[in-house]
Amino acid sequence: MNRSSLKVVYLLIALVGAARLLPHPENFAMVGALALFAGAYLPTRIAWLVPLGALLIGDAVIGFYNGVVMVGVYIGFAMSAMVGRALLSQRRTTFRLGGSVLASALLFFLVSNFGVWLVAYPNTFAGLVSCYVNAIPFFGRSLLGDLVYSALLFGAYEGLKHYFPQLSPSTNSNANA
Repeated sequence: MNRSSLKVVYLLIALVGAARLLPHPENFAMVGALALFAGAYLPTRIAWLVPLGALLIGDAVIGFYNGVVMVGVYIGFAMSAMVGRALLSQRRTTFRLGGSVLASALLFFLVSNFGVWLVAYPNTFAGLVSCYVNAIPFFGRSLLGDLVYSALLFGAYEGLKHYFPQLSPSTNSNANA
């Protein structure tokens, strides 16, 4: 990735991170898409920090909540960045993006709701099942948000590369980014 590309990636990440503070429908947020995008375009050592930074800044403004649930949410989004890294860093197609969105949304659902189960449900198998069943409506909105915002974020970046060829790695192969 050349320096111009990296600057645009960071700008898009900052915009998406700031948008978390804007009103939005419950569980229809940009953080999952941000995590996938960071995983796809940034080095592994920092990709997982991007969604966590956006979450931390937002939580500092909006307010913190139960620590166990928060840890589950943060881990879920860090794992989403790793899905983006594993499935989208080398090759991005519509099919791969859709599969990555589904995989990261499922992972986030399982990990974040495990934290909810630990603090809000009986710690039994029946309680775990009840927690996941009750969370299904939230999963639908989360998945839809991830799909919409991933399409917008990845599409915006690819569109910018079309209009600004200097953003494509092949036009500036000597840049160290």
